[in-house]
Amino acid sequence: MKQLLCEKPGSFEYRDVPDPVPSADHTILRVKHIGVCGTDIHAFAGNQPYFNYPRVLGHELSCEVVDGDIPPQFQPGDAVTVIPYVHCGKCIACRRGATNCCAQLQVLGVHTDIDPARRPGEAHIDGGMQEYISVPKHLILAGEDLDARSLALVEPLAIGAHAVLRSGMQPGDHVLVCGAGPIGLGTMAFAKQLGGHVIAVDTNAARLAFCRDLLHIPYTLHAGTDNIMEALQEITNGDMPTIVFDATGNLKAIETAFQYLAHTGKYVLIGLQKEAIAFSHPEFHKREATVMSSRNALKTDFQFVMQHLQAGHIDADAFITSTLSFNEVAGDFTATVSNPTNIKTIINLP
Repeated sequence: MKQLLCEKPGSFEYRDVPDPVPSADHTILRVKHIGVCGTDIHAFAGNQPYFNYPRVLGHELSCEVVDGDIPPQFQPGDAVTVIPYVHCGKCIACRRGATNCCAQLQVLGVHTDIDPARRPGEAHIDGGMQEYISVPKHLILAGEDLDARSLALVEPLAIGAHAVLRSGMQPGDHVLVCGAGPIGLGTMAFAKQLGGHVIAVDTNAARLAFCRDLLHIPYTLHAGTDNIMEALQEITNGDMPTIVFDATGNLKAIETAFQYLAHTGKYVLIGLQKEAIAFSHPEFHKREATVMSSRNALKTDFQFVMQHLQAGHIDADAFITSTLSFNEVAGDFTATVSNPTNIKTIINLP
């Protein structure tokens, strides 16, 4: 089969490798579509922290069942998506049902395998930028008659859905989402779907236009030109947002947004920042505010997203603003994903 290897930062290389071999508890899937994640972009650029090369990227997957240890509810040819989070099942998080933040979590195409003995001869868990992939059978989900391209959007949308559900947001809450990338847009879409009054903040005018025109977000603010504090006070009648989500991962944006919280508000960090975060304890304390992280998603979040896609509440196709054929990726990747108007790139395999 053909595989696309990120050999080193800035370099993709096609190579021919053996097809995966059937093994116990693993199902072999034919990869049909791959969503390009921010992690993939950062890894290719060489600025993804703690990343090892070479690596087969890609964890937003739309696939077809082929062979191997196939669960009884599936048969060859079935369309599926994949939960790309390989969890241990034994740590305290897994025992409490939080497999999304397993203490030994490995994400397909992202993490180094902490126990290479699980996969002799391999020091990492490959992602989906290849024609076939073998995954633990409990991580595949039925396509539920969704369009094949939409299945590649389920994982990133599930991250936003998980954050919204974790926040405990209630209908009528003023919800501020900082960052209008794919994760932030998914967060906005589900917060709006669940009755929140959503406010989008970003520095990219094209993405703010996407929020208005395609997601119908009622309030969009440009962080570079608008007085955000003044605008939020006006929108919320002085209350300020009861829920604030950060989907930027930008240190300055994260620290600035603490001041936007309402009293009793919740601040949910979806984006990841490797540096220490500083904020005013007295200002935070007097609000009796809550700060929490939101990492990845649960199986129930994937199912939640798929139900909303099936019902037509979320238009996955609207998020797809560029496509690449698998054979074009090595040559056209940077130009495509760096376009400032681009939201989500989908890679199509034959």
